[in-house]
Amino acid sequence: MISGPRDRRITIQQRQVTLDSFGGSVVTWNNLGTRWAASKPVKDGERFGNAEAIATITHRFQILWDMNMWDQLDPKCRITFDGRTYDVVAVKEIGRREGIEISATARAENG
Repeated sequence: MISGPRDRRITIQQRQVTLDSFGGSVVTWNNLGTRWAASKPVKDGERFGNAEAIATITHRFQILWDMNMWDQLDPKCRITFDGRTYDVVAVKEIGRREGIEISATARAENG
């Protein structure tokens, strides 16, 4: 069962890598869809990387079951929500195809 109201609008994007005319990789993001979601902040924290503190925010987003979305969602995807870009960390089924839960993390400075 989905907990909380689905009152947040999220856009789910899938990473696509193509080659440019010089043979280099070019990353683009294609929208898989925009959905109403329940959103719950799970944790925030800091870690050190490249000699600087990096603040992160983790959210859980819950959307209604969608077979097409389920087949395409994975940790190569990302979510845009409330001015931030979240990298998908994990995807799991809620109940018996009642919904999809997406755990995602964003840099706190991003937004």
